Amino acid sequence: MKISVQAEQFDMGAETNAFIAAQNGMGAIVTFSGIVRDLADNPMRYMEIEHYPGMTEKAIGEIVKEAVSRWSLGDACVIHRYGHLHVGEPIMMVATSAPHRVDAFEAAEFLMDYLKSRAPFWKKEVTQNDANWVDAKNEDEEALNRW
Repeated sequence: MKISVQAEQFDMGAETNAFIAAQNGMGAIVTFSGIVRDLADNPMRYMEIEHYPGMTEKAIGEIVKEAVSRWSLGDACVIHRYGHLHVGEPIMMVATSAPHRVDAFEAAEFLMDYLKSRAPFWKKEVTQNDANWVDAKNEDEEALNRW
C-alpha cells in the first residue's frame, strides 16, 4: 500500500509500471489520474492545494485500508499533490489491484469519490480575474453516499 502526499510532480507511467510490477497473482489493475483542468469561462492561472501534513496522510491511509479489506484488494496506491499546480499537471493518481476486475474498479471509484469529497485538502482556483476556494459539490457527496 502506497500513500504519498507530495508537492513534486510524479510520472504517471512510471508509477503505474511500478505498481503493476509489484502485483502477484492479481487479474486486474485499475488506475485513474486527475489532471488540473482549465475553466471554460475564466481561464485559470493555477490551482493552489493546501493540507495539514500528518492528518491528511492518516485520513487517506484509513480509507485505503477500508478499501483493501472491503473489496479484497491485493494492493492500492494513492498519490495526491499539494501546492502550486498548473493546468495540465497531474493532481492525483489512484491504483488498485484485485483478482477480478469488479473489485478493482469499485475500490478505485470509492477511493476517487472519497478524495474528491472528504479528503482533507483545500483547493483554490486562481484565474485571470480572481481567486476562489472550491466549494464542495452536491454531486460529489452523492457519489460518496452510494458506498
